[in-house]
Amino acid sequence: MFKKILIANRGEIACRVIKTARKMGIGTVAIYSDADKQALHVQMADEAVHIGPPPANQSYIVIDKVMEAVKSSGAEAVHPGYGFLSENSKFASALSAEGVAFVGPPVGAIEKMGDKITSKKIAQEAGVSTVPGYMGLIEDADEAVKISNEVGYPVMLKASAGGGGKGMRIAWNDEEAREGFQSSKNEAANSFGDDRIFIEKFITQPRHIEIQVLCDSHGNGIYLGERECSIQRRQQKVVEEAPSPFLDEATRKAMGEQAVALAQAVDYASAGTVEFIVDGAKNFYFLEMNTRLQVEHPVTELITGVDLVEQMIRVANGEPLSIKQSDVKLNGWAIENRLYAEDPYRGFLPSIGRLTRYRPPMEQAAGPLLDNDKWQGDAPSADVAVRNDTGVYEGGEISMYYDPMIAKLCTWAPTRDAAIEAMRVALDSFEVEGIGHNLPFLSAVMDHPIFIAGEMTTAFIEEQYPEGFQGVELAEDDLRRIAAATAAMNRVSEIRRTRVTGRMDNHERKVGTDWNVTLQGASFGMVISADRDGSNVTFEDGTCMRVTGLWTPGDQLAQMIVDGAPLVLKVGKISGGFRIRTRGADMKVHVRTPRQAELALLMPEKVAPDTSKLLLCPMPGLVVKLNVEIGEEVQEGQALCTIEAMKMENILRAEKKGIVAAINASAGASLAVDEVIMEFE
Repeated sequence: MFKKILIANRGEIACRVIKTARKMGIGTVAIYSDADKQALHVQMADEAVHIGPPPANQSYIVIDKVMEAVKSSGAEAVHPGYGFLSENSKFASALSAEGVAFVGPPVGAIEKMGDKITSKKIAQEAGVSTVPGYMGLIEDADEAVKISNEVGYPVMLKASAGGGGKGMRIAWNDEEAREGFQSSKNEAANSFGDDRIFIEKFITQPRHIEIQVLCDSHGNGIYLGERECSIQRRQQKVVEEAPSPFLDEATRKAMGEQAVALAQAVDYASAGTVEFIVDGAKNFYFLEMNTRLQVEHPVTELITGVDLVEQMIRVANGEPLSIKQSDVKLNGWAIENRLYAEDPYRGFLPSIGRLTRYRPPMEQAAGPLLDNDKWQGDAPSADVAVRNDTGVYEGGEISMYYDPMIAKLCTWAPTRDAAIEAMRVALDSFEVEGIGHNLPFLSAVMDHPIFIAGEMTTAFIEEQYPEGFQGVELAEDDLRRIAAATAAMNRVSEIRRTRVTGRMDNHERKVGTDWNVTLQGASFGMVISADRDGSNVTFEDGTCMRVTGLWTPGDQLAQMIVDGAPLVLKVGKISGGFRIRTRGADMKVHVRTPRQAELALLMPEKVAPDTSKLLLCPMPGLVVKLNVEIGEEVQEGQALCTIEAMKMENILRAEKKGIVAAINASAGASLAVDEVIMEFE
């Protein structure tokens, strides 16, 4: 077995590989750019080698620099993770020339299947059903428009060497095809060093289901079930689960056998993924093969018990698979939510900055989901597992140079419903401050009836959130439970306050029992009766809820039992109450005396400033291009400028007709959030 492995990657996947290598007794070498000097993967590895400036095209994807790190460290093998050089045949060849093992498939398999154009041709020759499209290279935007019309809109423009949603655009007309072609080429060049683009028909209402394959160099190959990856935003996966709630055993077997046959046709040896588009009648079409470890591999590991990274290392060491197809059993259900550094309230635009607070839920293999010592009454006990693959830590920086994903939160349970409920509690327990993040959106998805029913397609986010994510409006029953909890919490705060101010003696607690709680437009009058173990909250209609928990003022997480069920709240203090975040909702909760509630109704609401005549920068980023000039009349939907952040180009468009009065930024300028780019008359 290898004694030392270099991980040619960064972030959570580098940390993930290090954990398995450590378990196997293998030393690890990390590589890092200037931006990653203090990164978690650098701290976890046994050694670390600096490879250059922050941009990936000057560090992580420069083959010569990575090879220098391999040579200087004496590493015997390299695990590429995903992205960067993971599907680069030139990198694998360079390693082979130096006698260093590549923890991935042979060069020939990468060349045939890692390139999306070539892989589709091979699939077609093998009789595999593929999505209609143009597999040849496209020279310019005019040719892209011509081909798009021949294929028929809508079309997908994709980077041949792409992955992770980079270099991908959907076009519904000629203008979008022209713009999308150039943006896809730019993103592909910056992310992969390869700007080749191809076009295929975009199938509406599809499901994205992929098969995990595992092959060795001795001719053995197996599949480890499927992963449902249909919930995507901008072709980037957000929520994955295994198995799929849509497939039956016959379809699973057919897809799995076809995936293995395709892999063996190119002498594949390692872990790999064959992706399919599946329609409502369970017809499946080959989409592409990823010749690497997938981001969402943890859900497969959770339902099969197979450590895919370990298997990749053993295959690279020349060992035959110790697992046969008959050994593969799918056990229970696993769900993965990707935590991104992006603001869902700003159209999911990237967010950068320092993680002032980063407290994931406690990881565990099985047992109670949360620490029992913090719960009162009947603790939530279930046969569940919680896993969080991450590459960051509290106090660390989220850089603008790399992918915005900072963690993958996974839960496992015997059934899908139980796995979803475990995920809900885990998301509510995940504390992240200092940056914009998508935790509220993930919570909303876990409660969405379409997801709960397992009836989602790749159009889920576009169809269910056509105006973007605006937060969650909770049902009245949920609001009542939160109102009861916050009223009990407010009572504890009031007792603490009276002690601090000296307005309390040993004979009388000067804290009232009548309170009014307002939240999300609802108002609840209630009376609190407390004892040593908790509080009984009685509403005006006579409903009574028992509230228990060990929350104390200053705690930013409240783990409560309300009306016999767990309730997890993220808590912030505001004047006259709390800022509460739970189940995707972010709300101000005011707890007042009856008289204070009467007076509050007379208070005027604060009016937000008018920014309708300003184009504000929605994210920290670089101005790539300005499309208009001062004095120019623009129409609704017209492109105004392009902002690049985290390797993605974002075209900002006019929301209405107007005349450009001033332009306050120039191409190449770095802008902060809400900085004024241009003004309109």
